[in-house]
Amino acid sequence: MKLRNYLYALLISLSIVGCKSTKDVQSTSIQNEISTFEKLSNIKNVVTVELKTPTSHFDEFYEIWFEQPIDHNDTSKGSFKQRVLLGFENSNLPVIVELEGYGINSEKAGELTTHYKANEIIIEHRYFNNSRPEEIDWNTLTLENAAKDQNMIIKSIKDAVFPKAKFITTGISKGCQTTMAHRRFFPNAVDASVCYVGPLNYKREDPRVYSFLKTVATQDERDKVMAFQNLCFKNKSALLEKMKAAAIAKNMSWEFGVEKAIEYTILEYSFAFWQWGTSTDDIPSQNASIDAIYKHLIDVVGYGFFEESSVNKLQPYFWAALTQQGIYGYETAPFKTYLNTEDIYKFDWAFPEGISKTYDLKPMQDIKWFLDTTAEDMLFIYGEYDAWSATAVELNDTSKDREIYKYVKPKGDHTTRIKSFSEDTQQSIYSIIDGWLND
Repeated sequence: MKLRNYLYALLISLSIVGCKSTKDVQSTSIQNEISTFEKLSNIKNVVTVELKTPTSHFDEFYEIWFEQPIDHNDTSKGSFKQRVLLGFENSNLPVIVELEGYGINSEKAGELTTHYKANEIIIEHRYFNNSRPEEIDWNTLTLENAAKDQNMIIKSIKDAVFPKAKFITTGISKGCQTTMAHRRFFPNAVDASVCYVGPLNYKREDPRVYSFLKTVATQDERDKVMAFQNLCFKNKSALLEKMKAAAIAKNMSWEFGVEKAIEYTILEYSFAFWQWGTSTDDIPSQNASIDAIYKHLIDVVGYGFFEESSVNKLQPYFWAALTQQGIYGYETAPFKTYLNTEDIYKFDWAFPEGISKTYDLKPMQDIKWFLDTTAEDMLFIYGEYDAWSATAVELNDTSKDREIYKYVKPKGDHTTRIKSFSEDTQQSIYSIIDGWLND
């Protein structure tokens, strides 16, 4: 069946190769039905549709490019093309919509899609990867514009291909933030949402992160993390030379210079340690070699959060974090001896060159109000030890009545998913989702 569907869709695809638009193509369905390919091609804002080799359990798999306004409130600013993937199995089965907070990095079916053998839509976030205009008007990168992108895509595909199916949005980390924002702007656009490990920050440098790092896990484990950071600062000069050598070997640079880069890397260590579930058994001893210290530091933190080429790729993330969605900073007081300051190290340097903007508290506060008062049918997954859980969504007394749920994996990290829980808890989680799909 899958082979037949794939060959049929391929024939349709080949029949329109070279055409700028497929909107005038007449249906030639062997079964006197309009194919999924044609339904997608006939969507108003679809620029191109490409049939791809099916992945996972899907019968058909498509790459779709939508034309979107750069600013939904001012269409005179032009447009950009946004990438979407569709894994099609059956028009009556549920549709899981993966709302990416970044670019699309995988074509594989997600956890919910795999569990339900469902259809899947994956939407790349505006201005990441290839979904960006040649020149970015940074002031148009807002939660509202992104939500309107996603809503247009969801509604268009739903109307064209899945008019009777249930829709569930989902997202991981920043994708969780994206999912929350979409539901805030369009609360009735989908049937439910499942959000993984996403922060809900109340300030640009949310101080709850500092409290978390002082209380997470056990005192002994926290002491080991702090001791390693102190060890790094004691050996800062030697580690700096290692980073300079790595910069030459890997052609790396830092906007604020390599000297500052080693400081930020050491300060980031505690957040990254807990975020990714590193074991204290992996921490080098106090008499470890410089090579061992440097290797562990980079194994945990990496180069990708501060190095210039990586920051350029992540620029949309930093813009969103610094203007609406929040992030964190680094407390320096514990390391005053080495840094000669108690000022918070911030991410102001991560703004695009030549532009900055005051942080707006309202969007995330508005999402909090929505979750506290009118939101319905949402489920949140967190890891207890994940540093981003410092600013996790908090439920109130009315949440259960509105079917808002939160599950926290004991000692879990940022990779926590439904499959991370015990079988009994997994059954509880899926029974909730089953209820939404069968309602």
